[in-house]
Amino acid sequence: METLKNLEIGKSAVISKVGGTGALRQHFLDMGMIPGVKVTMMKHAPMGDPLEIRVFNYELTLRKEEAAQIEIEYKEKPSDSGADFSYSTAEKETSTASNDLLTSHPGLGEDGKYHEKETETPLPAGTILTYALVGNQNCGKTTLFNQLTGSNQHVGNFPGVTIDRKDGAIIGHPETLVTDLPGIYSMSPFTSEEIVSRNFVLKEKPKAILNILDASAIERSLYLTMQLLELDIPMVIALNMMDELTGNGGSININEMENLLGVPVVPISALKNEGVNELVQHAIHIAHFQEKPVPQDFCSKDEAGGAIHRAIHAVIHLIQDHAERAEIPVRFAASKIIEGDKIILNMLDLDFNEIEMLEHIVVQMEKESGLDRSAAIAKMRYSFINKICGKTVKKPHESKEHLRSEKIDKILTGKWTAIPAFILIMTTVFLLTFNVLGAALQGLLENGIDFVTNLAATGLKNAGVNEVLQSLVIDGIFKGVGSVLSFLPIIVVMFFFLSMLEDSGYIARVAFVMDRLLRKIGLSGRSIVPLLIGFGCTVPAVMSTRTLPSERDRRMTILLTPFMSCSAKLPIYAFFVSAFFPKHGGLIMGGLYFLGIVSGILVALLFKKTLFKGEAVPFVMELPNYRLPGKKNVAQLLWEKSKDFLQRAFTVIFIGTIIIWFLQSFNLRFQLVADSQQSILASIAGILEPVFRPIGLGNWKIITSLISGFIAKESVVSTMEILFGDVSAAINSLTAASLLVFSLLYTPCIAAISAVRRELGTGWAAGVALWQCALAWILAFAVHFIGSLV
Repeated sequence: METLKNLEIGKSAVISKVGGTGALRQHFLDMGMIPGVKVTMMKHAPMGDPLEIRVFNYELTLRKEEAAQIEIEYKEKPSDSGADFSYSTAEKETSTASNDLLTSHPGLGEDGKYHEKETETPLPAGTILTYALVGNQNCGKTTLFNQLTGSNQHVGNFPGVTIDRKDGAIIGHPETLVTDLPGIYSMSPFTSEEIVSRNFVLKEKPKAILNILDASAIERSLYLTMQLLELDIPMVIALNMMDELTGNGGSININEMENLLGVPVVPISALKNEGVNELVQHAIHIAHFQEKPVPQDFCSKDEAGGAIHRAIHAVIHLIQDHAERAEIPVRFAASKIIEGDKIILNMLDLDFNEIEMLEHIVVQMEKESGLDRSAAIAKMRYSFINKICGKTVKKPHESKEHLRSEKIDKILTGKWTAIPAFILIMTTVFLLTFNVLGAALQGLLENGIDFVTNLAATGLKNAGVNEVLQSLVIDGIFKGVGSVLSFLPIIVVMFFFLSMLEDSGYIARVAFVMDRLLRKIGLSGRSIVPLLIGFGCTVPAVMSTRTLPSERDRRMTILLTPFMSCSAKLPIYAFFVSAFFPKHGGLIMGGLYFLGIVSGILVALLFKKTLFKGEAVPFVMELPNYRLPGKKNVAQLLWEKSKDFLQRAFTVIFIGTIIIWFLQSFNLRFQLVADSQQSILASIAGILEPVFRPIGLGNWKIITSLISGFIAKESVVSTMEILFGDVSAAINSLTAASLLVFSLLYTPCIAAISAVRRELGTGWAAGVALWQCALAWILAFAVHFIGSLV
């Protein structure tokens, strides 16, 4: 018995059987890995595992242990799509000859060829037209959402960028509401963010569906479309990335595809905003008039297809009353429970006799078709997709994007070059951020802030403003907020490089390369993405763990994200490094990040043996082609991050600096004090002094600064500027080193803790805060103790 695990690199074979059980097997089937389909082994990861394969014109990763469960057989010349999934020559010729592409696609109001029934009664005037924007991961949903609504949601070239639903009205149509949902490959969700999409469509019942398809991976994209058609909800299909398809010699007969699917099909390029206006016209029309898909039977008439056809219709008769009560479309419910979907089965609330009858029907279908229940339904859908593509699609030659990606991957995912390339890339990012671009821009901004501060101080003094108010404005606001603002260039430069890496598609390769290493600490390669996002901000890093298919992996990854030093800590590092270790800035910065990563690895090993015993989930992920990062996308991300930083500086940090100034300027009787040692702040911080003394931070001013960091990490520097004035003269280099290590690891900010609380609950959030503080104290103690000896 030959398995996919043993397929040689560059060789192709045809899948004969998909083994395994449960959600993973179903996910493989949904992704097109069904009996009769051609599969090509592209490469092995640098450490031998996982593998990258090509199926249905796209790349997919899986581990050797999963590949060992997929049986293959060799054909002398396997077809492009596999033994039973090839487009006939006649169909190709018909498709090409009749294909008018974008130019003659019928507009709204012409003889809509997809209409085979009378238009239903329109919705009452004033009804909000709600839309679900649904599609595979990384197919351009968020780009289209931004074009439709004028929003500025983040877009990335990595599966799972959208991790929660987002809402917005179509520009010029205030009566509409579009919801951008996380990517989903089928209505059998494999990850938690896919459940968000399925539940929205099933339970919130939008007035219409905008189904976006990747035209360059049409077979895989249509698999979800077929299930959406069964929901009997008005739908319009947006064929995205048509420019890439046609640019590589491919084409699609749009009119014929509309006829076969029974819904409007609109070719678009979301990135270039082409075809979007026509899409909006169709979307408004079908939603307002509630034009539902034309009912049709997806089953073929061959022996296997006939068995599936009979089974589906028998089940429809069996469950029709239950489906109506549960408000689930009966055709959709029938195919899902034959497939083995326990969630839908439970929603139908069948009695014992009906369940027993259902199982008899399924067993008979399996006997007649020669396929198990899940494979039978998957093959039924892909057979229909094959028919549609055979009549409408002229396949492109190998795309220049894919050829370019293969060349780049020879270095970035090569056996001997992948790890060195990753280290080189990240080192370059840090050096440019902290020692070159970021440092130069920071110096310019600091000079500007100093100039404005001196100007304000002179103006207030000349105007004869009260000395207390002068102190508030200059020592409180300007020193506090200004010291934080000076680090804006470093944060912008850091996010610029992270955005470039994500948009290009490199982050997905990092997950592929690092999977085997992460498995040793109990995680999968997909966890690398939240961890890398954690270098920017812990809040989106925690939220992005929803893309992980396992609750175990998700919890473990969330607990490790605080070890990845977020950008809000950069002002702390930059301030103390420039003040105490100016000749070793890059080395100290890199060392801090490295220490955070090593600490995270050690904690992960501990978790693996205690809280999270067991193995990481399978590593199944689509690898997108490399793309040049879009100028608009990168600029948008930088603007959003800069705006967020400035908002924090002029809200949370602004208020925090005023509070700190007040508490250190007045005593408990609200009298102005000459010595801040007598202030309210000193009294509060004094309680914690014994705890911080062993790690060299037993100064109430330092303690107060660290407490303010719980509100926003940037405010540590601003608070110290207010309390100390000249920090470099007040503390020594050993204290600075201890403070850097403690700041690296102690509790994340309140926003991050709130994100953990939303994902895991109050107990876990409190545990994270206390656990991080304890670890920070231990390592800071070690640094201070060793430093004292040296």
